[in-house]
Amino acid sequence: MSIEATKLELMKLLLNTQKESVLEKIKDIFQKESSQDWWEEMNEEEHQDIEVGLKEAQNDRVKSHQDVMKLFDEWK
Repeated sequence: MSIEATKLELMKLLLNTQKESVLEKIKDIFQKESSQDWWEEMNEEEHQDIEVGLKEAQNDRVKSHQDVMKLFDEWK
């Protein structure tokens, strides 16, 4: 089936449905497709910072949430 025939078939199905849930799902698909990937929206410096953080996490160079909260308590 050609892409044009597929589009026509989908249009017919869309126009004939009375199920709001189906329409919402289709709408969600198009919205997700049209939104850009957040990684692509960042600059090279931000990419590098994230890569550094991931490498540090892989090497167990991280602090627990509890330790970080203790540091913030000291600033109060």
